[in-house]
Amino acid sequence: MVNPIICFNEWYQEELLQSNLQIPSAVCLSTIGIDNFPNARFVSLKEVRDNRFIITGPLNSRKGIEIKNNTKVALTFWWTSTERQVRIQGMATPISEDLADAYFKERSVASKVVSSMCSQGQEVTDLEFLEEKVLTKVSEDTEIKRPKNWRGFAISPVRIELMQFKTSRFHHRILYELVNEKWQSHYIQP
Repeated sequence: MVNPIICFNEWYQEELLQSNLQIPSAVCLSTIGIDNFPNARFVSLKEVRDNRFIITGPLNSRKGIEIKNNTKVALTFWWTSTERQVRIQGMATPISEDLADAYFKERSVASKVVSSMCSQGQEVTDLEFLEEKVLTKVSEDTEIKRPKNWRGFAISPVRIELMQFKTSRFHHRILYELVNEKWQSHYIQP
């Protein structure tokens, strides 16, 4: 049986080589809102580690709160260069503090400052004042420590669908499902 995570990694590397996008790691993360409406937003895939898909961000953001409330999430990749789509459904668990520290260190200074000074998704009364404070902090040459609320999630997939688009519109779709800790697959119609 083919491991769909190996297939994903191969497809992902092909897309990275061919893509001219500024953020080729962009992926749509879908969660179930605390109001039971679905929510979707783009985040950046950090890596696939131990067969889990890693994303990062503040735990007290809307996505963090929604994941804490319901760990069932979905990831959707749409790759224009290779004309492929990948859909993943899985369970999200927080990553370790050490791993969060490592990912935070890799971030740009501006990203670190925004993460440390802003409450993602919260209303702001004076946007220009907040932006000025952030830009001032960015210009300082100081070490920015990871905020305690900034961490991330490891998404353990239970379903992965790989779709290769065809000009004939007869797209090739294969669905992998984890059953008793083994991947089972079948083709599905376009």
